[in-house]
Amino acid sequence: MNQEIFTINNVWMMVATILVFIMHLGFAALECGLTRAKNTINILFKNTIIPALGLLTYAFIGFNLMYPGDVFSGGFLGLSGLGLSLPEGWDTSAYSEGYTFFTDFIFQAMFAATAATIVSGAVAERIKLGPFLFFSLIYVGICYPIVGMWKWGGGFLDTLSTPFYDFAGSTIVHSVGGWGALVGAYLLGPRIGKFTERGMNAIPGHNIPMAVIGVFLLWFGWFGFNGGSVLSADPGTVSLVFVTTSIAGAAGAFGALIASYLKFKSYDITMVLNGILAGLVGITAGADQMAVWESAVIGLIGGALVVFAVVFFDRLKVDDPVGAISVHLVGGIWGTLAVGIFGDLASFSQFISQLIGVAAVGVFCLVSSWILFYGMKKTVGIRVHEQEEVEGLDISEHSMRAYPDFATKE
Repeated sequence: MNQEIFTINNVWMMVATILVFIMHLGFAALECGLTRAKNTINILFKNTIIPALGLLTYAFIGFNLMYPGDVFSGGFLGLSGLGLSLPEGWDTSAYSEGYTFFTDFIFQAMFAATAATIVSGAVAERIKLGPFLFFSLIYVGICYPIVGMWKWGGGFLDTLSTPFYDFAGSTIVHSVGGWGALVGAYLLGPRIGKFTERGMNAIPGHNIPMAVIGVFLLWFGWFGFNGGSVLSADPGTVSLVFVTTSIAGAAGAFGALIASYLKFKSYDITMVLNGILAGLVGITAGADQMAVWESAVIGLIGGALVVFAVVFFDRLKVDDPVGAISVHLVGGIWGTLAVGIFGDLASFSQFISQLIGVAAVGVFCLVSSWILFYGMKKTVGIRVHEQEEVEGLDISEHSMRAYPDFATKE
C-alpha cells in the first residue's frame, strides 16, 4: 500500500480512538445527571476507574482473547498469549494494510470498558463499590473479549453459512453490557422507595442539563465508534457511516418523543435523550449497510422501543435509574436483527444468523454475569446497607460530597 494512504488510514483510526474515548465522559455525565446528587461521587468514581481497568485488562489478556490469530480456528475460545507485543517476525505492513498493531489495540481497547460502563448506570445508587469493580474486572477482561472473538476474531459466529454481522457492536458491545445490566439490576433489587404498595414512584435525576451534555458527548463520540469501525479512511464508506449514524440518532429522538407523548401526554426530555441513544445503538450493527431512509426507520423504531421497554421493566420491578437496559439491550437486539430486515444484507438466512448471534451472546452473558453477581451476593454481598443507601453512597463509600456547599449542615 502507498505509504501516504497508509498514514492517512492510521491517523483516522487514531482520531476515531480519541472520539470513542470521549464517550466515557459522556457516560459519566449522563449517569450523574439521571441519578441523585447524593450519589454523584460514586458515579464519577466508577466511570473514572472503569476505563482505566478496561485498558489494563485489555492490554494484559483481553486483546489476545479477542484476536487469538492462528491459535484459534473457528470455535468458542482462543488465547494467543499474555501481554501486548507485536507478533514475532511481523512488521507494520505485515500486520495490516490500514493501521499499525498498536493503533489496532488502542482503538479496540476504547470499546472494551463500555460493557461495564453500561452496567454501572443500571445498578447505580445501591451497589457496593468493591463487588462492582470485581465484576467489571472479570466482565471486561474475560467475558467481553470472548464474545467479541466469536465474530471479530474469526470465531463460530463468523463461520456460519451466512456469517453473523455486527459492524460496530450493537450486540458484541451494547447488548453484552445490557445483559449484564439486566442481571445486576434484578439481583440487586430496586432502590428504596422506587416501588411501593401504591405503585411505582419516579426518582428524578438531579441534573438534567448534565444528562443532556452527556448524550451529546456520546452522539459526538459515536462518529468515532462507527466511523472508526470502517478500519480505514475510505471516503465513501466513512461518509456513509457518518450519515446513517446521524440520521438514526435523530430519528431515535422523534421515535421516543412520539411514543412518550402518546403514552404519558408529556414532552419527556429523558425519554428523548434515551431515544437518541437507542437510535445510535440500533444503527451500530449495520451502519455501513443501510440507505439513509433505512437508518431513519431503524432509529425511529429504536427510539419508540425505549419508551415501551422502560415501562415494561418498571412493571417487572427491575429498577434501572438511567434506562441502560432499555437503550443498550433492547436497542442492541433490535439493531442486530434489523441487519437481516434492511440494507444490503437483508435476507431470511441473514435474519436467522442474526438471531443465532443474539441468542448465543445472550445466553453466555446471562450465565456469566449471573455467576458473578449471584456468587458475590451470597458471599460478600452486593448491596449497601439501607442506612447507607438513604444517606447516599458518596458518604458511605467515599466520605465526601460532590456539592458540599449545598449540603445540609449537620
